[in-house]
Amino acid sequence: MNMDDMVLISIDDHVIEPPNLFENHVPARYADRAPRVIHDSDGTDKWVFEGEVLSAPMALNAVATWPHDEYGWDPVGYAEVRPGAYDIHERVRDMNRNGVFQSMCFPTMAGTNARVFLEPSDREISLVMLKAYNDWHVEEWCGTYPGRFIPLGVVPLWDADLAAAEVRRLATKGCRAITFPEAPHVLGLPSFHTDYWDPMLAAMSDEGSVLCLHIGIGQRAITLAEEVPVDHPTFIGPMVCGMLTATDLIWGPTLKKFPALKVALSEGGIGWLSFFLDRIDRHHRIQTWTKQDFGGKKPSEVLKEHILACFISDPTGLRDRHEIGVDLLAWESDYPHSDSSWPNSPEDLWHEFQVTGCTDAEIDKITHQNVARFFDYDPFAIIDKRQATVRSLRALATDVDVSETSRAEYRRRYEAAVGAS
Repeated sequence: MNMDDMVLISIDDHVIEPPNLFENHVPARYADRAPRVIHDSDGTDKWVFEGEVLSAPMALNAVATWPHDEYGWDPVGYAEVRPGAYDIHERVRDMNRNGVFQSMCFPTMAGTNARVFLEPSDREISLVMLKAYNDWHVEEWCGTYPGRFIPLGVVPLWDADLAAAEVRRLATKGCRAITFPEAPHVLGLPSFHTDYWDPMLAAMSDEGSVLCLHIGIGQRAITLAEEVPVDHPTFIGPMVCGMLTATDLIWGPTLKKFPALKVALSEGGIGWLSFFLDRIDRHHRIQTWTKQDFGGKKPSEVLKEHILACFISDPTGLRDRHEIGVDLLAWESDYPHSDSSWPNSPEDLWHEFQVTGCTDAEIDKITHQNVARFFDYDPFAIIDKRQATVRSLRALATDVDVSETSRAEYRRRYEAAVGAS
């Protein structure tokens, strides 16, 4: 195998939702209450829902090809970001240029875990808009290019029974992945240590749906000094959130009560897992007074039965792949975030595979086979494997410009295109 022979499935990318998201999916009687984009005089665009400006920024979440000195948290407009962030046709072209065959895209305007729909007091409206969001994601974002995306749904966080119903509704639409807060208690919701989420978790187990826990909200569980630099919260997520989530799952009742439940730890990295697996086994062996019962298994064995862990760049984790378990590992691109390896993901990933001595069989598992097995689908049902390689996809995108482009230049191009139309 060489780099161009790889088949890449990214288990974690992000969509910057287009302004017309809700137009085709909200019943007419609710149309005037749908979230909408407002354009400010300073050139920035903001989503507004029920009179409130949403807290999810576009900014650092859509910096692909910006000069690094333009990165930041300040809000921006659609005109200033790469069209592949929000335009499905340009997204697929950017995927082709990066040699990425399939992608799972987490929300932005709704919050990675759909917390935005939790905020309004009118829960009936929230549920209407949440379902509309899911329908747009499955039917338009993913459905426009069959075979290129893994659909990912959101659920109503204010009611576990409604969440269960949405899990089942999404399953009928072919969507068997759900994004959910990795630390729900931080949002004031019941934790994984309660039985509150049992109806939803039971539905997911029945439908074979994957619980996708993306890092982010869990950072709020840690009190940081007010004077920390921006590097601190940006850096700490993968170092802490994945471990906190796995700790909640292994010592709580979730994995014991739902032996069929599958959990993807998104953007948490993998290097910490070898230490974590050793540590939970040692704790269980020594601290017997806590009365944790794993049915005769080691806690590490139980965790391995349930999780898939993904990484962008993690040579330490790849060196420890046999201790962690090669079958637990998957890769992600994180496009169009600041941490993304786009547009050179194949080069970066191939280098890490080579320096860590991964075999061809292990590379196939990590790049696509583990994802297909875990999410229980045939990745080549629509598009033949020969057309899914880095080589084949990049051949479709030789005209895609990946040169550094400023916000001002994107705005100039955007305004020129609007004027021409």
